[in-house]
Amino acid sequence: MILSSDKKVIFRSKWLPWVLIAPQGFIILAFFFWPAGQALVQSFQQSDAFGTSVQWSGLDNFVALWRDETYLESFKTTALFSVLVAGLGISLSLVLAFFADRVVRGIWLYRSLLILPYAVAPVVAGVLWLFLFSPSVGLVAYVLEKFGVEWNILLNSTHAMTLVVIASVWKQIAYNFLFFLAGFQSIPKSLVEAASIDGASVWQRFWTVQLPLLTPTTFFLLVVNTVYAFFETFGIIDATTKGGPGKDTAILVYKVYFDGFKAMDLGGSAAQSVVLMAIVISLTVLQFRYVERKVNY
Repeated sequence: MILSSDKKVIFRSKWLPWVLIAPQGFIILAFFFWPAGQALVQSFQQSDAFGTSVQWSGLDNFVALWRDETYLESFKTTALFSVLVAGLGISLSLVLAFFADRVVRGIWLYRSLLILPYAVAPVVAGVLWLFLFSPSVGLVAYVLEKFGVEWNILLNSTHAMTLVVIASVWKQIAYNFLFFLAGFQSIPKSLVEAASIDGASVWQRFWTVQLPLLTPTTFFLLVVNTVYAFFETFGIIDATTKGGPGKDTAILVYKVYFDGFKAMDLGGSAAQSVVLMAIVISLTVLQFRYVERKVNY
């Protein structure tokens, strides 16, 4: 292996690069392409709960989805949930990173406490917040009751959505915080000091100097948080509301699980997973196609 003048890596052996990427390629093939291919094939099939009887159904599973009112309603639920999780998660972590970049005393403790939620599993995060908002023993529910708010996620869909959004944002905020803090620290101090000498206030320095330089980080986190809201929040919803009350917090990924493992509709569940994958890929492409144009590198 040698380095060329334009800093490109040139391998003398033709097979060495393939050997180096083989482990990662095998993992991607085994845990992404193979399951995705299986789901695509099953979406055109109809089988029993045990998979012993399989029949090709063509596009019947996809046609049935658009006739299912609960499935169409889950689109609205997913859209609202993903916007709240991504928007609140990015905004709050940006604010926390801004203040963490300015803290001098006890900064190690401040940063450590903000990073801790990232080490918590989604199910544990869901159970934690469910306990805090429990109408019988929850501290937050007790305080809300003192202010005249009768909290009950089993009967009130707004309360249930609020709970899963809070738990999801809290779980992801540490990840966003790390990237924003690294972005703030990578900004040359001379630019901020020059703006300060010109008379710019703290808010003006943030809005005109720091925030434009953080657009690559913000764009990256927008894509990551969108995928997180669509997929990785399943454990939180399953541990807190199980899609209830009714189906008011059943986002698309939870409906895939419910129809496949609870209702035993394997073909319909596979069709839903294919649609969900297509939606996430389309959103990611649109973000790179249009949102990235406003990113300043």
